[in-house]
Amino acid sequence: MDNLFTRLLKERPYLLADGAMGTNLFLMGLQTGDAPELWNIDYPERIATLGQQFIDAGSDILLTNSFGGTRYRLKLHKAQDRVHELNHAAAQIVRQLADASERDIVVAGSMGPTGEIFEPAGTLTREDAFAAFKEQAEALQAGGVDVLWIETISDSQEARVAYQAAATTGLPVVYTMSIDTNGRTMMGVTPADLIQLGTEFETAPDACGTNCGVGASEVIAAIINMKTAAQQREIEPVLVAKANCGIPEYVDGKIVYSGTPELMAEYARMAADAGARIIGGCCGTTPTHIASMANALNGYQAGDKPSLEKLEQVLGIISTGAKAQLGGDLSIAGGAANGGKARRDSRRGSKRTSRKAPSAD
Repeated sequence: MDNLFTRLLKERPYLLADGAMGTNLFLMGLQTGDAPELWNIDYPERIATLGQQFIDAGSDILLTNSFGGTRYRLKLHKAQDRVHELNHAAAQIVRQLADASERDIVVAGSMGPTGEIFEPAGTLTREDAFAAFKEQAEALQAGGVDVLWIETISDSQEARVAYQAAATTGLPVVYTMSIDTNGRTMMGVTPADLIQLGTEFETAPDACGTNCGVGASEVIAAIINMKTAAQQREIEPVLVAKANCGIPEYVDGKIVYSGTPELMAEYARMAADAGARIIGGCCGTTPTHIASMANALNGYQAGDKPSLEKLEQVLGIISTGAKAQLGGDLSIAGGAANGGKARRDSRRGSKRTSRKAPSAD
């Protein structure tokens, strides 16, 4: 059976994903602490408006508004019994936009982390996590998604369980992890570990990569390190880069991301040069940024991978762990999670602040 996502990957050198969901919904009235998924029922027209804006900007892939759609995340809003309803509605909103579009638009079912800690450190069992992810995946499939998109994962065990649950649907599956702690996820997974994880699945992932994190430069470094790890294993996975739009800062009581459309255009081309074939934005990335990225990638022929000097000059300083990995040092000392973090700034960024803003996609 022909699948739009896999077909487009065969036909095109890259696909342009969308930008942020959560941070854009904040601009549309979502309040801190509210569940974005409830808007699939309460304000579906707002979700559709944002999706259409990304289509108009040039996105080939639209993620559904279902990042927190497992029973565990929805329980925080007393909506754990609405998993099927909210995820099905999320998929249907984007499905209708895609079907009405004159261009091919891939509908990707977003699946974020449960927010729970696995045994023995926590209380979440593998069986319960599998059931929760499978419940969400099946609801998204019923709503009409083309691919299941696991994102912002930090723990390799959660990534493995989520992938296995999603794969039971028979749909293509993508997984991305957030490389945000000195060249690793906060649970210690390196870009090389992420690539190795994909080789351990019963069925190979249709794409893998990184999203969110601490800035575009760190995402590009992670993609380069993934590409190197894949070449060492003699495999060629489709790599995904979905970076935050600059650095989050508090300005006049509001969260503002420092990245400009020009910065994200530079990032998009450098992501292609690094080896990514699916390129998009995460927190803070608006349709305006995506339009700039689309223009930058239109007809672009990927060149040599960016040097460390160019990365830091254009996109910002990267962490000591990521630098060590770029140099081939994959030891605990080289990429230790307790090492120095990247300075959260950018050449085009605005005034820095020591207070970390919450992440929202």
